[in-house]
Amino acid sequence: MAIIHLGRDDVPPPDLTGGAVTVGNFDGVHRGHRALVAAARVWADRVGGPAVAVTFDPPPAALLAPTAAKPPLTTVADRAALLLSAGADHVAVLRTDPGLVALSPEAFFEDVILRQFGARAVVEGYNFRFGRARAGDLGLLRDLCRTHGLGFEGVNPLVGGDGEPVSSSRVRAALLAGDAAAAADLLGRPYRIAGRVVAGARRGRTIGFPTANLDGVETLVPAVGVYAVRAAAAGKFWQAAANVGPNPTFGEDARKIEVHLIDFAGDLYGQELAVEFVARLRETKPFAGPAQLVEQLKQDVAAAKRILAEQ
Repeated sequence: MAIIHLGRDDVPPPDLTGGAVTVGNFDGVHRGHRALVAAARVWADRVGGPAVAVTFDPPPAALLAPTAAKPPLTTVADRAALLLSAGADHVAVLRTDPGLVALSPEAFFEDVILRQFGARAVVEGYNFRFGRARAGDLGLLRDLCRTHGLGFEGVNPLVGGDGEPVSSSRVRAALLAGDAAAAADLLGRPYRIAGRVVAGARRGRTIGFPTANLDGVETLVPAVGVYAVRAAAAGKFWQAAANVGPNPTFGEDARKIEVHLIDFAGDLYGQELAVEFVARLRETKPFAGPAQLVEQLKQDVAAAKRILAEQ
């Protein structure tokens, strides 16, 4: 399995060609995306080639409307790793440039699907759009595949428990509402962020609840609140509680990500820490003083332990 970064005119290695291709942003790699990769896996076996997921860096929308760009749900590296774990043999990350986004749907099909990857089958979702101004749709893609003798499958939407299609926009909305459990249901796993541990005010140590302060998070941060989370550092997982937002009890307005690793003793400064959001415990709110805050933190930790033990 391989993750390959390519320009539009680059020739991929031979083991990426002649198989089944599925193209998309795949932001978050949610359950619907995994269904696409699973279908591509079936087609790849049928045509005797690899299952290749083709994604973009940056997303085309970042070039077309940079001021409206939103924080991604996954980094490129995490997205590629998740696509491989979903069943893709290879992930090709296409470098997005003005020439790529200017291609007509027909030119994109010929340049990327046929010439670059030599695809023998194409698998896409019900709402797939491609080419300049998103002019190409699933119907056009089906016709192009038929004309050129490629296998084709349009995958029906995967719906959640509420009967609505699973989508990256729904994952984003759930996280911005603080509903970590709903986001996890759509993703098929807890939502995850990662950053580097930096020095904070170190006030948590004085009240018995030391925290790791995250900086450099490149992906969407969930809504302000206190969460039950799992934290991963140095190859080990820890039950944890995290506060996203300010610390109003001490008059701090800055939005921070503070993670208390339960039963952890040690120094994480400078290390990367990954955090999986399992459930939201409560809103962030001010307390009358440190003693009241400590009592609430005890309750938060107990609730986090209980929820995480049930998962």
